[in-house]
Amino acid sequence: MGEIHPYNKYFQDLLPALKSKVEEFRLLNYGTIDIPSLWKYLTAKKWRKPEEDIHVHELVADILSMMPGEYMNYATIEAYRSTNWFEEVNEEELKELLGTKKGK
Repeated sequence: MGEIHPYNKYFQDLLPALKSKVEEFRLLNYGTIDIPSLWKYLTAKKWRKPEEDIHVHELVADILSMMPGEYMNYATIEAYRSTNWFEEVNEEELKELLGTKKGK
Protein backbone atom coordinates (compact mmCIF):
# COMPACT_ATOMS: atom_id res chain seq x y z
CA MET A 1 0.00 0.00 0.00
CA GLY A 2 2.85 2.32 -0.76
CA GLU A 3 0.71 4.11 -3.33
CA ILE A 4 -0.23 7.74 -2.90
CA HIS A 5 -3.97 8.04 -2.43
CA PRO A 6 -5.69 10.48 -4.85
CA TYR A 7 -7.46 12.21 -1.94
CA ASN A 8 -4.17 13.12 -0.22
CA LYS A 9 -4.32 16.41 -2.11
CA TYR A 10 -7.39 17.32 0.00
CA PHE A 11 -5.78 16.56 3.36
CA GLN A 12 -5.19 20.20 4.36
CA ASP A 13 -8.73 21.16 3.36
CA LEU A 14 -10.12 18.23 5.38
CA LEU A 15 -8.00 18.88 8.47
CA PRO A 16 -10.73 20.82 10.37
CA ALA A 17 -13.21 17.95 9.82
CA LEU A 18 -10.58 15.39 10.83
CA LYS A 19 -9.77 17.33 14.01
CA SER A 20 -13.47 17.61 14.80
CA LYS A 21 -14.02 13.87 14.36
CA VAL A 22 -11.00 12.97 16.50
CA GLU A 23 -12.27 15.31 19.23
CA GLU A 24 -15.74 13.75 18.99
CA PHE A 25 -14.27 10.26 19.38
CA ARG A 26 -12.28 11.41 22.41
CA LEU A 27 -15.41 12.87 24.00
CA LEU A 28 -17.01 9.45 23.50
CA ASN A 29 -13.99 7.84 25.26
CA TYR A 30 -12.30 6.52 22.13
CA GLY A 31 -9.10 8.28 23.17
CA THR A 32 -6.63 6.21 21.18
CA ILE A 33 -7.59 7.63 17.79
CA ASP A 34 -5.52 10.39 16.20
CA ILE A 35 -5.55 12.19 12.87
CA PRO A 36 -2.97 9.95 11.12
CA SER A 37 -4.86 6.81 12.21
CA LEU A 38 -8.16 8.25 11.08
CA TRP A 39 -6.67 9.29 7.73
CA LYS A 40 -5.21 5.83 7.24
CA TYR A 41 -8.64 4.29 7.89
CA LEU A 42 -10.33 6.66 5.46
CA THR A 43 -7.85 6.14 2.62
CA ALA A 44 -7.44 2.38 3.13
CA LYS A 45 -11.02 1.40 3.87
CA LYS A 46 -13.72 4.04 3.43
CA TRP A 47 -12.20 5.57 0.29
CA ARG A 48 -10.64 2.37 -1.00
CA LYS A 49 -12.18 3.05 -4.43
CA PRO A 50 -11.67 6.78 -5.01
CA GLU A 51 -14.02 8.64 -7.31
CA GLU A 52 -12.47 10.76 -10.02
CA ASP A 53 -14.76 13.80 -9.73
CA ILE A 54 -15.22 13.91 -5.96
CA HIS A 55 -16.05 17.18 -4.23
CA VAL A 56 -14.48 18.23 -0.95
CA HIS A 57 -17.90 18.57 0.68
CA GLU A 58 -18.54 14.86 -0.05
CA LEU A 59 -15.32 13.93 1.73
CA VAL A 60 -16.23 16.17 4.67
CA ALA A 61 -19.64 14.46 4.85
CA ASP A 62 -17.92 11.04 4.90
CA ILE A 63 -15.73 12.14 7.79
CA LEU A 64 -18.44 13.78 9.84
CA SER A 65 -20.93 10.93 9.38
CA MET A 66 -18.42 8.27 10.41
CA MET A 67 -19.36 6.24 13.49
CA PRO A 68 -16.80 5.13 16.09
CA GLY A 69 -17.67 1.48 15.48
CA GLU A 70 -16.59 1.71 11.85
CA TYR A 71 -13.12 2.86 12.82
CA MET A 72 -12.84 0.49 15.78
CA ASN A 73 -13.73 -2.54 13.62
CA TYR A 74 -11.04 -1.53 11.14
CA ALA A 75 -8.46 -0.89 13.90
CA THR A 76 -9.18 -4.24 15.56
CA ILE A 77 -8.78 -6.18 12.32
CA GLU A 78 -5.58 -4.31 11.49
CA ALA A 79 -4.19 -5.07 14.96
CA TYR A 80 -4.84 -8.79 14.45
CA ARG A 81 -3.32 -8.72 10.97
CA SER A 82 -0.14 -6.95 11.95
CA THR A 83 0.62 -8.73 15.20
CA ASN A 84 2.68 -11.86 15.46
CA TRP A 85 1.40 -13.05 18.83
CA PHE A 86 4.29 -15.49 19.39
CA GLU A 87 7.12 -13.35 18.08
CA GLU A 88 8.90 -13.05 21.42
CA VAL A 89 7.92 -16.46 22.79
CA ASN A 90 10.52 -19.19 22.41
CA GLU A 91 9.65 -22.85 21.92
CA GLU A 92 10.02 -23.72 25.62
CA GLU A 93 7.69 -20.90 26.68
CA LEU A 94 5.19 -21.86 23.98
CA LYS A 95 5.13 -25.48 25.21
CA GLU A 96 4.58 -24.23 28.75
CA LEU A 97 1.75 -21.93 27.64
CA LEU A 98 0.06 -24.73 25.71
CA GLY A 99 0.52 -27.26 28.54
CA THR A 100 2.48 -29.64 26.35
CA LYS A 101 5.64 -29.56 28.47
CA LYS A 102 6.71 -33.00 29.70
CA GLY A 103 6.02 -33.70 33.35
CA LYS A 104 2.65 -31.96 33.40
